[in-house]
Amino acid sequence: MITIEKMLSDRAADVEDAVKIFDGLEPVTLDFMIGRWKGYEIATGHAMDGLLEPTGWYGKYFKSPEEVHPLLFFANKKTELYSVNPKLIPLGIQFPKTKLLGIVMAMLRPILQTKKATARIRMIEYRNKVTGTMVYDEKAILDHFVKISENTMLGAMDLKHSPSPYIFVLERDSTTYKTSGF
Repeated sequence: MITIEKMLSDRAADVEDAVKIFDGLEPVTLDFMIGRWKGYEIATGHAMDGLLEPTGWYGKYFKSPEEVHPLLFFANKKTELYSVNPKLIPLGIQFPKTKLLGIVMAMLRPILQTKKATARIRMIEYRNKVTGTMVYDEKAILDHFVKISENTMLGAMDLKHSPSPYIFVLERDSTTYKTSGF
């Protein structure tokens, strides 16, 4: 099994190793989750691997337990953030994992963007521990989190009908960005 340090530096791991690392970390509380987080994926062979970066994905914003923006994206040469409504993102479609996807996201921004929170957070049991979990309002997806450090969480996206979780990392971020009113 690889170490967490190796997984984070490589941004890759065998899915079984990533899940074992997840299982070995402590749960997070909802209070711990509050704030804006910048994300990156851990490549594990999941069908979604390589999809978020070309879209301009930034991360997540946990404003309160009832107000979560699960999909924040960069705009305007990475000087602005906007929130996307996950309901409008089709799952199960094989998207090109290239810069073309970022161009398409930019073109669709007026349709995809939302100012409303589209998820919430709850304490939910996952893999034999109760931990902070993001619940999408209109998707069969739960994102479970465990604590790597005071400013870093490991996430496991539990997507209905997916044989394994999609693994990603969130790092607390206080960089000043212009936002689109979320």
